Amino acid sequence: MINPLNLLKAVLFGIVEGITEWLPISSTGHMILLNEFVKLDVTPEFYSVFEVVIQLGAILAVVVLFWNRLWPFRAHAVNPKGKGIFRYVDAPTFDMWLKIIVACLPAAIIGITLGDFFESLFYNPYCVAIALIVFGVGFIVVENRNKDKTPRINSIASMNGATAVKIGLWQVIAAVFPGTSRSGTTILGALMMGVSRTAATEFTFFLAIPVMAGASLLKLIKYGFHFQFIEVLILLIGMVTAFVTSLFVIRAVLNYIKTHDFKIFGYYRIVLGLIVLFFFLVFR
Repeated sequence: MINPLNLLKAVLFGIVEGITEWLPISSTGHMILLNEFVKLDVTPEFYSVFEVVIQLGAILAVVVLFWNRLWPFRAHAVNPKGKGIFRYVDAPTFDMWLKIIVACLPAAIIGITLGDFFESLFYNPYCVAIALIVFGVGFIVVENRNKDKTPRINSIASMNGATAVKIGLWQVIAAVFPGTSRSGTTILGALMMGVSRTAATEFTFFLAIPVMAGASLLKLIKYGFHFQFIEVLILLIGMVTAFVTSLFVIRAVLNYIKTHDFKIFGYYRIVLGLIVLFFFLVFR
């Protein structure tokens, strides 16, 4: 029997995912807290799949919003030096995807080979809280340091392969330590390397596509695709809600950083980390 309350909870989880995935504030930390107060009536095995695969909805929002910048193929020849199908491939877009792929490789290798090990070791509220606080302080320190500096790299196009790899190495931190935030680590690392806020944020958004798709596929394979109807329904509701929420949040974030820095997110992370520590030390 379908429990309407469970479906409403799935909507709430989708909203939280759609908001926190694109802000450098750790979707994992928020999901842990939310799951303490609003538990889905599902098995632990399915929930571990749900909290990852729900991100596919958020990914789709990036694809929809940035389709013209992400799709490399054109209806007419745009690359006269290319042969065959490559004559119809937009060179700058293809170059951007090469940077995205090389940036994803370090985290992908760690996730595939040691993902379960690190999850069992660090996936707990105390590690998440510490990561929230440490990287919150990091954002404040870096933004203060960069206050009077002019970014060296103002677009993804002007970013070289070495910079992309270095940003990808920062992403490994998120793969190892839950609570650091995938977007948080990559944006912070990019800012430290002189990348502008807009370029760092956009590149982080694009990195999410292969990273989240790969993580979701791994979870589905491990789970075995043996879903009950209610589980499929909960998953779809969560994904659709995350997609719709992400459409608004992504636009809002890009507009916000045009005139603001990331320090407010640093302060938010510190406060949230202290709340998580207090809650689990006192009430658990």
